[in-house]
Amino acid sequence: MPWDVHYRNGIHLPQIDWWLDAHRPVDRSIVSHAHFDHIAAHREIVCTPQTSRLMRMRMPRKRLEHVLPFGQTERLTADCTITLLPAGHICGSALCLLEHERHGSLLYTGDFKLRPSLTAGSCATPHADLLIMESTFGRPAYAFPPTEKIYEDIRSFCAETLRDGRAPVLMAYALGKTQELLAGLTGLEKPVLLHPQCFRLTRLHESFGLSFPPYAEFSQDALPGSVVIAPPLSPNAGFFKHILARRTAVVSGWAVERATVYRQRCDAAFPLSDHADFTDLLRFVDAVAPHRVLTLHGFSTDFARTLRERGIEAFALDKPDQLDLGLQAQPAP
Repeated sequence: MPWDVHYRNGIHLPQIDWWLDAHRPVDRSIVSHAHFDHIAAHREIVCTPQTSRLMRMRMPRKRLEHVLPFGQTERLTADCTITLLPAGHICGSALCLLEHERHGSLLYTGDFKLRPSLTAGSCATPHADLLIMESTFGRPAYAFPPTEKIYEDIRSFCAETLRDGRAPVLMAYALGKTQELLAGLTGLEKPVLLHPQCFRLTRLHESFGLSFPPYAEFSQDALPGSVVIAPPLSPNAGFFKHILARRTAVVSGWAVERATVYRQRCDAAFPLSDHADFTDLLRFVDAVAPHRVLTLHGFSTDFARTLRERGIEAFALDKPDQLDLGLQAQPAP
């Protein structure tokens, strides 16, 4: 008997009555990582130790937490076990492997990437009968350059901007991307200042055992000769009133699109991503070797079609026209 998968407010598995990354508060949800679009004020959760501590900072409230280290298998229900494995997305991000006595194995990726990470470990690729995977960059156009080439370009941008007497401002998400970017700036040999939000989260990452090049919280006094990392901000954001002479660059996988610079109103864009690109999405499916694949997020329909062309049974879970699965997949309202 196959898994029964419902998609609304996240993924619900009624056969075990647990959710996967529910978007709104529910009784029981497995939380893959601590980005805001994957967490909510649930009553009971399963997550990794790092995600637990990040959630306490980002969403402090009372809840029942089952903190599960990577690779440790525990019983989730009377007939189903759970194992969390590294996803390589951000620190603490996890793949969720469920093994049911009657329904077989289900692997849920959350967000993931296969490329080596400086802060999130290496992504696991366990076998599963059913794979539910993110497909953010599920089109062939989204293939990223080698990571070291991206860092070389970022370092060159920073050096040139400083030579011009301006401050380079790298805009990256405060959780995950900031820490990965900072770790990759080793060798830049320039002071790095972090937006207060980025600074607090980076300090917490140090308590996880990660180390970074020297950095400090942003201040105008320390600005001359420094590189700045901040969350994605509007050019009119109040933070920029402290950095009048600047060049800004967005750090995102979407930077492979030429229009990114104009859309984000910045001076440069670098395709450093914490998601798998198209090539790695295909590699991941090959490694997991599932009988069936359900895709969601981004180009889910396109990627499911690509998999079907390769002889793999695959459907988009988050699109209203994919209801021929025998899985009762329901579109989000």
